[in-house]
Amino acid sequence: MHYNLSKGLLFLFFIICALINFSCESNKKLASYEGVKHKGVCWVGTRNPLSGGELQSLKELGVSHLSQTPFGWQKSVSEPDLNWEKHRNKIWWGESSNGLLSTSDTAKALGITDILKPHIWVRGSWPGEIAMSNEKDWDLWFDNYKDFILYYARIAEKQGIPILCIGTELEKASHKEKKWREIIHAIREVYTGKLTYAANFTEYQKVNFWDALDYIGIQAYFPLVDHQNAPDLTQLIKGWEKVIPEIEQTNITFQKPVIFTEIGYCNTEDAAHSPWVWPNERRNATLSEEVQALCYEAFFEAVWDKPWMQGVYFWKWYPEPRVREPDFTPQNKLAEKIMKKYFLDAKI
Repeated sequence: MHYNLSKGLLFLFFIICALINFSCESNKKLASYEGVKHKGVCWVGTRNPLSGGELQSLKELGVSHLSQTPFGWQKSVSEPDLNWEKHRNKIWWGESSNGLLSTSDTAKALGITDILKPHIWVRGSWPGEIAMSNEKDWDLWFDNYKDFILYYARIAEKQGIPILCIGTELEKASHKEKKWREIIHAIREVYTGKLTYAANFTEYQKVNFWDALDYIGIQAYFPLVDHQNAPDLTQLIKGWEKVIPEIEQTNITFQKPVIFTEIGYCNTEDAAHSPWVWPNERRNATLSEEVQALCYEAFFEAVWDKPWMQGVYFWKWYPEPRVREPDFTPQNKLAEKIMKKYFLDAKI
């Protein structure tokens, strides 16, 4: 009898705690963006130094921010060793320290803010598949990754770059919360700007260290339709309406504004079905500037004015326009006109 009473009281205690926690969560409001929204593009580093004028077109389109992406290289998804600039004699100028700093200076002169967003390039795969086979290798990988990201944190601090992205799409590594909190602490000791992490759209809800960062970063390649035919604007907006409540729940839980650290669509009819698919895997797809432009318009109509939306970075922008079909870039396409319309008309 005494045992049953104690068990009942314990159960009641847990129910009350759960209700209190639910009430607290329910009373939380959406966390709003700070300052100005980021009207951004993902800048492609050049093989050779800029000749001048490459960023001017961005200013004319209303772009206020750009992200720069230096790379680290990993031989395989289970290889703990990482190489980056300090290990290599030859890398593209735009991804080198000198190139990053020069591009940052050029952007500043035009009133464009840059953020630093290092990526890991994995041979034959992508960062979301990086996973070590044992704890010893995980420890080695995180030690190497910490050295890698601190290298760029110091560059960002030296240059006064206001935001550093601490990682990109490391979906099978981001569950190691303790390791990431240690890395964040180490970064904070050398870098005084703000921090985010670029979580894949399938990952961001599982990241548990958003509280230690300043922004929730999402690689926003959400599928918006369940078919590969050309959609209309209404279908695309409905696709966003399914996604937005989940983003808002994460925003409410962690009380951090959201940056779409990447979003992009190829100029193909199937772009809204699987936005993440690379152009070389779409060679048989039907080209469509119209669908790409509609995808841009749907983002602006459904998401851009949300109070939690800190900003967006469209993938991707070449310093010198290139002809490659299909491709993600909106340059010289209908999508560029949509981007310009909303960036310049936005009342921020």
